[in-house]
Amino acid sequence: MRTLPLVFALAALTVVTPLHAEDILAKYKCNSCHDAKAKKIGPTYKDMAAKITEADMKTALEKGVKGKWGKVAMPPQPKAVAEAAALTKAVLAHK
Repeated sequence: MRTLPLVFALAALTVVTPLHAEDILAKYKCNSCHDAKAKKIGPTYKDMAAKITEADMKTALEKGVKGKWGKVAMPPQPKAVAEAAALTKAVLAHK
């Protein structure tokens, strides 16, 4: 009977692995404009990982980003705001 609470406690401590990172980035189609190492329309995940915080990510998703990473603006991504923390962890997995 004591193992069940332990299972739930361990499940709560999940970590975003590179495989999970790619899943969430694909879910919101981040890969359309971003890549792990090569600059596309937007900055690389590695470049973002060096500079972003969860608050930065949430603001970028809510309001979009203009002029911070180059000439092309990122439009708001309202569907992704609820998972800003997981998206931030996914980007940070590329450090």
